[in-house]
Amino acid sequence: MTEPKLNHVSCPGASAGNPEGTHRMAYWQWGRRDAPHVLVCVHGLSRQGRDFDVLARALLQAAGGESGDLRIVCPDIVGRGRSDWLADPMGYQIPLYAADMAVLLGALKPVTLDWLGTSMGGLIGLALLGQAALQPTTLPAPIPIRKLVLNDVGPVIAWAALQRIGTYLGAPMRFDTVEQAAEALRLISVGFGPHTREQWLELSRPMLKPVPAEAGKGAGYVLHCDPAIAAPYRLMTPETAAAGEALLWQMYEAIQADTLLLRGKDSDLLSVETAQAMAQRGPRARLVEFEGVGHAPTLIADDQVRAVRSFLLGS
Repeated sequence: MTEPKLNHVSCPGASAGNPEGTHRMAYWQWGRRDAPHVLVCVHGLSRQGRDFDVLARALLQAAGGESGDLRIVCPDIVGRGRSDWLADPMGYQIPLYAADMAVLLGALKPVTLDWLGTSMGGLIGLALLGQAALQPTTLPAPIPIRKLVLNDVGPVIAWAALQRIGTYLGAPMRFDTVEQAAEALRLISVGFGPHTREQWLELSRPMLKPVPAEAGKGAGYVLHCDPAIAAPYRLMTPETAAAGEALLWQMYEAIQADTLLLRGKDSDLLSVETAQAMAQRGPRARLVEFEGVGHAPTLIADDQVRAVRSFLLGS
């Protein structure tokens, strides 16, 4: 089975292990490292880059395999996966994430560039594209993004969904087995839609870090991410969330990329009204909805993979 290669890039901003310097961001790369067509896939708030394994394999196969011209890059946003944890938790916000992506794109040197972002990953894409259009000197990308996929996210985010996510984000969790952890993650991720047991285990394994036995506890597993990613999130209010909407719409309307908007029909984060507005404003996104799915489609089901493959690579 095709597996990605783990790489790192150094970004400005202190890490917990380097409080006066930089932090390392990990990224998983599929395909040959000099392939000219680069697709960057960015995960959601508490997830990590291996979420895209199924999609990456399908796209790579459709584009000619590991010797083809497509390279797929799936970063672990700082504080997640194999990336460093920040010294200052207030850095866990979209501006720093977008700045890290600009560094990554500079290192990748793509000839053709596409972007796929799930939830938070879509907001990072909006910030990167929107700021590059509105303030070209702020976050310069090496080349324009050709095609953009926004997975269940837009300029308006329902406050009720933010509250729901806040109930578990950063909460301490320790598990005895991978299976126990997978079941706990499934219960807080019902919006992902139906998955087989094997699919859910594959989604869950990269979310875990093994920990040794300690006083009164045997060896087990904890979540891969820094609990402090919740610190800025807890400061959000309905007023601050609403205040950001105007800027997000401004960024969205500045986008020039061909845009696909994916939405779970039962999503509590991206409303149908916002999705329809996105189809009429700015880049006039093509809207595709998936039955029986909420927030957010995992891009594992065949119909979800087909929608992305058709948009990015053609049928």
